[in-house]
Amino acid sequence: MTTDGAAAVEAFLAALPPDQQAALRALRATIARFLPDHVECMSYAMPGFRQPGVKGRMIAGYAAFRRHLGLYSHSGTIIPTLDCRPFKTSKSGILFTPATPLPDTLVETILRARQAEIATALRP
Repeated sequence: MTTDGAAAVEAFLAALPPDQQAALRALRATIARFLPDHVECMSYAMPGFRQPGVKGRMIAGYAAFRRHLGLYSHSGTIIPTLDCRPFKTSKSGILFTPATPLPDTLVETILRARQAEIATALRP
């Protein structure tokens, strides 16, 4: 993980209630572990990780809302194809709470699916 955008991410996280802050810090660490060479940034007003390089595509972002947290794949086609039970999903994200965080295996599945989608789209 690079430090680009880390100050903005820290400001985002610092403004959250303690339970949401702790849950998203844990998710951030999990994502960074699976994407060690990716760039931490803010995109669509949420923290996330993009591929390295000037034109690096977004892999995933995360956010906090009043009643839930979310992990977003920056794609409308990945989440509907995955078994995300028992979590609620939308076309582009998976919702969870601080009391019920996402399992690392599910986070990894989402990240790897997004990477594969980008790789496929970039093939000539």
